[in-house]
Amino acid sequence: MRTFPAVGRAPREPGAPFRVLAVVAGWAAGLLYVWGLLITGLTVLEAEDGGTDSSPLRPCRAGVSPELAGRVVDYSVSYLPLRFSCETADGGAYDSADIPGYVNPGVAALALTAAASAVAAGYASERRARAASRDAGA
Repeated sequence: MRTFPAVGRAPREPGAPFRVLAVVAGWAAGLLYVWGLLITGLTVLEAEDGGTDSSPLRPCRAGVSPELAGRVVDYSVSYLPLRFSCETADGGAYDSADIPGYVNPGVAALALTAAASAVAAGYASERRARAASRDAGA
């Protein structure tokens, strides 16, 4: 009869959960930013589409009064943070409702989570290494 050795859990390195969290949050921030870039690019394409029903700019119509949308003369795009701004004849501007409001805060929160988790993982590893060297020296 064949016996198998007991399978136990491998000892975890300190900071491993923080490393996993840092990687997951970093990927999520990147994916959310790419999603926002896609939406911004599609909004720019829609604004550049000339032809019937192109004035005022279609992305500048959502969520504002027709009077305000009628005063739009140009637009500007920002990629950090993601923003599509409609510029009016009187020098004012407002953000288009086409870019979801959750994109920029979500990217910021996930990026900060990734950075803080990476720092915490490094701190946990360094703390264990110092404790091991202190025990070896004593």
